[in-house]
Amino acid sequence: MANPPHGGVLKDLIARDAPRRQKLADEAEKLPAVVLNDRQLCDIELILNGGFSPLEGFMNEKDFNGVVEKNRLADGNLFSMPICLDLEKEEIDELGIKPGKRITMRDSRDDRNLAIMTVEDVYKPDKKKEAKEVFGGDPDHPAVRYLFQVAGDYYVGGKLEAIDRLMHYDYVGLRYSPSELRLHFDKLGWSKVVAFQTRNPMHRAHRELTVRAARARQANVLIHPVVGMTKPGDIDHFTRVRVYQALLPRYPNGMAVLGLLPLAMRMGGPREAIWHAIIRKNHGATHFIIGRDHAGPGKNSKGQEIYGPYDAQYAVEKYKDELGIEVVEFQQMTYLPDTDEYKPKDEVPKEVKTLDISGTELRRRLRTGGDIPEWFSYPEVVKVLRESHPARNKQGFTVFLTGYTNSGKDAIARALNVTLNQQGGRSVSLLLGETVRSELSSELGFSHEDRDKNIQRIGFVASELTRAGAAVIAAPIAPFQASRKAAREMVEKNGSFYLIHVATPLEYCEKTDKRGVYAAARAGKIKGFTGVDDPYEDPKDKEADLVVDVSKENVRTAVHQIVLLLEAEGLLDQL
Repeated sequence: MANPPHGGVLKDLIARDAPRRQKLADEAEKLPAVVLNDRQLCDIELILNGGFSPLEGFMNEKDFNGVVEKNRLADGNLFSMPICLDLEKEEIDELGIKPGKRITMRDSRDDRNLAIMTVEDVYKPDKKKEAKEVFGGDPDHPAVRYLFQVAGDYYVGGKLEAIDRLMHYDYVGLRYSPSELRLHFDKLGWSKVVAFQTRNPMHRAHRELTVRAARARQANVLIHPVVGMTKPGDIDHFTRVRVYQALLPRYPNGMAVLGLLPLAMRMGGPREAIWHAIIRKNHGATHFIIGRDHAGPGKNSKGQEIYGPYDAQYAVEKYKDELGIEVVEFQQMTYLPDTDEYKPKDEVPKEVKTLDISGTELRRRLRTGGDIPEWFSYPEVVKVLRESHPARNKQGFTVFLTGYTNSGKDAIARALNVTLNQQGGRSVSLLLGETVRSELSSELGFSHEDRDKNIQRIGFVASELTRAGAAVIAAPIAPFQASRKAAREMVEKNGSFYLIHVATPLEYCEKTDKRGVYAAARAGKIKGFTGVDDPYEDPKDKEADLVVDVSKENVRTAVHQIVLLLEAEGLLDQL
C-alpha cells in the first residue's frame, strides 16, 4: 500500500467533480475569468489533482497567515508554502471579485476553462513578513524578487471546483497525477518507495546514490524531477527528461519509475523541503531523499549562501513524525578508480584515491567539447547533453555593433560577414539597421518608444537565429543602454552575445558623411536624428565587449579585433 496522503484524504478535485463537469463547464462560460500565469498554472494543476492535499483551493487569509507564521493551515495541518492567487487591484475591481463571487480560472496558453473558484476573501498580504518568514528575507532571493516585482498586491482565496485537467503536449506518458502514480505502485506491488527530487541532469553518482538508498530500505525508486518552473538558468526540462529516460535502463530491472512533477519551485530551502516532502507523500512515496542545500537558490550578491547546507534536512527532520515520510539524507558520492566503484565520501579513507567532476567543470567540458569519462556519466547521457549543449565552436552567437550613423559600423558588419562566410562552418546572417527598418519596422518612427521596439525586434530575430546555431551580425544605431541590455538578455538565453561599440566620434562621422544626412538633419529636414537632435548613450560600466574607432583604425583592423575576440571565446575553432 502507498503512503496515506497528507491530511488523510487525497483531494483529487478532478475525480471528485467529474459528475458535475458539464454543468460547471457551462457555468464557467458565463462567469468573469482570471487568466492564470505560468506559476499559477503550476499551482492550480497540483491543487486540482491532489498534489497539494489537503488544499482544495488557493489559500484564504486565515490559511495564509497560519502558513506564514506557523507552517500550519487554519485547521492545524502542517503546510509550509503559501499557495496564493495573486492579482492586482485593477483586475479585482474590473472583474468584480469579492467574497461569495464565483470566478472562472482560465489557462493562458489555450483559453481553456480549468476550474471555478467560490471566493472566500480578498486580502492584502504583508509581503515583507511573507518574504522574511517564508524565504528568509534576503532581497536577492528569487522568490523575494518575484514577490515584490512580479506578484500582484492582493491575494484571492477560495475553494475550487474542477472542470478539466491542464493540457500538456510533451511527455504525456510520464505525467502521473498522485492517484495515477499510487495506482501504478499498487499494480507493481510496491509498498516502499524512495522519491528523488531533482531539477538537474542525473549522472552515475545519482544512480548509485538512489540505488543504495533503495536497497538499504528494500524499496523501489521514484525519480520525480520538477518540470514546471525551476531556478533561472537551469537546463531546460526537455533535455533533462531525455537524460532521465536514457539513465533509466541503467537501474536494476524493475527498480525505478520516472514521473514528472509540474511544480513551480520557489527555491525556498527549508520551507521548500517540507513542501516537497508533503507533495511526495501525496504521490505515495514512503521515503524522500533530501540533499545538501536542498532547493536552495545558492549565493546572494555578496557571495553569501542564503541558506545553511543542512537547514533543509533539519527542517524536515523536525516534522518527520507528522509528515509520515522518512527522510533519506543525501550522501555525497565519490568515484574510486582503483576499484571502479562509487562510495559515500565519508566512508572512504583519506589515503584512497578518488575522482570527482564538479558541475562547473562539466559545463566547461561540454562548452569546449572536452572528454567526459564514462566513470562520471553514461555515454547515452553524455550524448543527450552534447546534442542540447554543443561545444562553443558549434553554438550560435550574435555580434551586435552600436554607434552613430556613418561611424563605420555598417562597413565593419559587411566586412565581418564576408570574413565569417569565408571561414565557413555555419550560416551567417547580417541585420543592418536600414535593412531591418525597411523589412521589419517600416511602420515605426524614431521616438524613444519606437527605437526601443525596433531593437526589441532585432533582439528577437537574433535570438532565434542564434538558437539555430547561426552567426548573427546586427548593426543598428541602438542609442539607448536599456534596449541594448534587453537585446543581450534575449540573445543570451540561446547563445553568446558580444556588444561592439563603434566609438567613432560624432565630429568625424559628420565630417566624412558623403550622403549628406547630417547636413539635412542640421538644416531641420530630418527630425529625431541621433547625435543632432536625439541623444546617444555611450556604453558604460563594461557594457561593451570591444571598442573600435574608425577614425583611428581602418575597417580591416576592426574586423580582425572582432575575429580575435570570437576566437578567444572558442567560437571559431575548427571552422
